[in-house]
Amino acid sequence: MNQAELIAKVAEVSGASKKDVEAILKTTADVVTNQLQEGDAVAFPSLGRFTVKDRPARTGRNPKTGEDVQIAAKKAPGFSVSITLKKALNP
Repeated sequence: MNQAELIAKVAEVSGASKKDVEAILKTTADVVTNQLQEGDAVAFPSLGRFTVKDRPARTGRNPKTGEDVQIAAKKAPGFSVSITLKKALNP
């Protein structure tokens, strides 16, 4: 399901307009992004939990030349699926 299909389905089920659903989804994504940038986790009890994981600096290898390269530390988004969703998929 792509974004347009998701918007259409939510609009159909909720009775809201596609324009309103699109605005709400965009706002939700913006709020989740902002919270993750601040280092906070965001939980959707029926879906799962978004978190930020710290990736330490490390030494990698350039596969073309075999030369060692330094890979900088960074933050990466993470997602853990809720037990509710797991049980819905595997009754």
